[in-house]
Amino acid sequence: MLRMSNIKLKPGQPVSMLAEKAARQLREKDPGIKNLKIVKESIDARGRGGIQFIYTVDFEAADEKRLLEKAKRKKINLKEAPDRSYEAVISGFEGRSDYNGERPVIIGFGPCGMFAALILAEAGLKPIVLEQGRPVEQRSRDVERFWETGELDEMSNVQFGEGGAGTFSDGKLTTGIKDKRIGKVNDEFIEAGASETIAYKHMPHIGTDVLKVVVKNIREKVMRLGGEVRFGSEVTGLEWENGAVKSVKLADGSVLETSHLVLAIGNSSRKTFEAIYRDGIEIEAKPFSVGVRIEHPQSLINYSQYGEANDSEGRLSAAVYKLSYHCKDDGRGVYTFCMCPGGTVVGAASEKECEVTNGMSVFARDGENANSALLVSVSPEDCQRETGDHSPLAGMIFQRALERSAYEAGGGGYRAPAETVGEFLGRGPAEPAVKATYRPGVRHTDLRECLPAFVTEAMEEALPEMARRLKGFDLDGALMTAVETRSSSPIRILRGKDMQSVSLSGLYPGGEGAGYAGGIMSSAVDGIKIAERIIADLAAEEK
Repeated sequence: MLRMSNIKLKPGQPVSMLAEKAARQLREKDPGIKNLKIVKESIDARGRGGIQFIYTVDFEAADEKRLLEKAKRKKINLKEAPDRSYEAVISGFEGRSDYNGERPVIIGFGPCGMFAALILAEAGLKPIVLEQGRPVEQRSRDVERFWETGELDEMSNVQFGEGGAGTFSDGKLTTGIKDKRIGKVNDEFIEAGASETIAYKHMPHIGTDVLKVVVKNIREKVMRLGGEVRFGSEVTGLEWENGAVKSVKLADGSVLETSHLVLAIGNSSRKTFEAIYRDGIEIEAKPFSVGVRIEHPQSLINYSQYGEANDSEGRLSAAVYKLSYHCKDDGRGVYTFCMCPGGTVVGAASEKECEVTNGMSVFARDGENANSALLVSVSPEDCQRETGDHSPLAGMIFQRALERSAYEAGGGGYRAPAETVGEFLGRGPAEPAVKATYRPGVRHTDLRECLPAFVTEAMEEALPEMARRLKGFDLDGALMTAVETRSSSPIRILRGKDMQSVSLSGLYPGGEGAGYAGGIMSSAVDGIKIAERIIADLAAEEK
């Protein structure tokens, strides 16, 4: 296979022209291109020539050696396609079905736990997954009831349940990591029902509506391969002997023995954070971010990004953005995160009388509003100063305090405090330019009632500066809804190069909640890495 990049198409040109465009760049009338596959697609809106789609493609050709030699002489952007295929390291097992040894146990069925379970099941190791929440079908009903009535189920909500918090966002797969396991994750998602475009889109997403089907199908695959998924299984503690995991204790009083335990919890697993800290498992405070959700008319974002581009083929999806800024005095970071084009702002609480926001989009991204988290970086020192607590849990305590303040500022009932950008920046009263999408509902109020000064001051400075890069970002009528606190984990469970806790042999902390990932893709990849390590450890024990 050969790889060619920087192939350009205008919005009115179909992807079926890619082979013809590649031949032109090769300066060949008919190079015998076949089996062309899109590797990457991005949109360039910066050039004077208007909007262009930029592609990287892999293909086979009649005489690849000759074309590579010609490309080198003529400085054509062509090279051999790298091998990004992935095969799980299952030496000693090879997916056998006769395994009767000790079964690995996984706590949590978000992306990390899901892919750890899948790889272990493919190796024939029959993992057992313990998920305190409910299957996605029931979970969806519980979440909808909360949005409609404000009736919160602390075990089944936007944060907890099958698929993790990502199930009720946008299913974003954007990541900064480079790992061949990404291909494995994409392949499994596509097999389970996701669009094939997630493998090459610049900012790929599955969509909340599709993701609910995808996670269910992956669960069923794990079970077909011999794994077990137990919902409503709350872990209350661990048991160990001679510094090694021995078993886990469940809320129903049962005990499950294992010496290979994957801790794939989410970043909202506060009971678990408190429990492992009490048990002396080494953790540390880590930086995270807090802020608000900001909503604009999607039409404004489209115009700011695309102008008046002609899109007769309908290939320009709702525009996205990603902005960042560093404050002048202290360098504190302010940035947008988890941008949901055509999406909604949703209630994401998981604790009583604590109000939390998140963003969500369906696959079509066809809603009237665009929303994104507008976040300010928070250091462990900030949390210690704000809470007076100097333990590794200070960040969690700080988050909870903000969420309770937001609940009170919203007037109770899980309504969220909201304010227009014009009012927040002191420009005077402003009519909202959007209809608030947050459910259960909003109460217009001063956001300084629930956010500390260092956060609001950073946002005040950043908003006009961000508008220099994205026209209209500081629109007076844009709506800010508080409070966003769950962008990442406030703690890290320390582990060594063997992926095991530095405090307890056989405990494999991983994913977002443990502090080792920052989204669906990186969490899934971390789960695969942990599974590979467990497979290698069990294979060594059998020899």
